[in-house]
Amino acid sequence: MPQINAGDFRKGVKVIIEGSPYEMVDCKFVKPGKGQALYKTKLRNLLTASLLDITYRSGDSLEAADVRNADGMYSYFDGSAYVFMDNESFEQVTLAADVCKDQMQFIKEGEPIGLLYWNDQLISISPPKHVILEVTYTVPAAKGNTATNVTKPATVETGAEVGVPAFITEGDRIRINAETGEYLGRETGE
Repeated sequence: MPQINAGDFRKGVKVIIEGSPYEMVDCKFVKPGKGQALYKTKLRNLLTASLLDITYRSGDSLEAADVRNADGMYSYFDGSAYVFMDNESFEQVTLAADVCKDQMQFIKEGEPIGLLYWNDQLISISPPKHVILEVTYTVPAAKGNTATNVTKPATVETGAEVGVPAFITEGDRIRINAETGEYLGRETGE
């Protein structure tokens, strides 16, 4: 496998450490007054989602992870795993619910989704940046409660709960950041 030198460490680089694939979440270059330059990295295990903090010297290198990104579509939840369709091969692939439950709370059936493979096995997904969902339940705004930044809880069609401004009502379509669950705005057009 090709090696990645410490000088090429960047956020998003995928490497192999002790036989497992990791993604660099953060990388900082540190040049002490004396001695060799260092790279302080934060790595996320792509199989378990655990984080590692490791410091490397400027001459170090790591094995590049042979991972493949593919476009997919969320099909359905079978009770213990999420089922996706790979848009390139049209195969159905599954990912255990405990691996991607947090990422799936704002994704409805038929939504496009990024798939990440390692050794021809699906190991991770990446949801779209934002999704548009319909509000299925929210409490009515209280009269006179029009101060700025007033939020109230709202349930969207996937069952997830989001904090929304007081003017949002049931039936409104809202844009949500699928990674953070943050309300981005009301969707006006179809």
